[in-house]
Amino acid sequence: MEYRSLREKIAAEGAERKLRYAKFAVVYDAAVAAGREAGEKAVPTPMMVVEHADLSDDRSAPKRAWHVSEGACGFAWVTVSPATCSFARWLKKNRLAKAAYGGGMSIWISAFGQSVARKEACAAAMATKFREELGVKAYANSRLD
Repeated sequence: MEYRSLREKIAAEGAERKLRYAKFAVVYDAAVAAGREAGEKAVPTPMMVVEHADLSDDRSAPKRAWHVSEGACGFAWVTVSPATCSFARWLKKNRLAKAAYGGGMSIWISAFGQSVARKEACAAAMATKFREELGVKAYANSRLD
């Protein structure tokens, strides 16, 4: 596009940036909603935690046991990379993500208590939404606690 002055060009770029940032906000909110829905629909595998009489021998008699209906404990996050893409910079600017280990920006999933299954479902849904709607490189990560 041809601009008559530098001032016009700067104004046009500012308007484009506002539109892009508005789209980022809409997609981010939609991704959070999709993630919350996926996390609520996820069905964790329940587990039993057992304390043995002799803590150094797993074959000793059980002393106490707990039923954990939400399954294994863990963490999940979404990584958006590279950290220099417009969406990643917007996430950082709005304090929605932090620098990720190994590069990119990381969105921490803090919902769903300690249930890693629910957190993984949430992160996967969010990453999918970011890839589909914005065309950015986004993927879900998790680890057990």
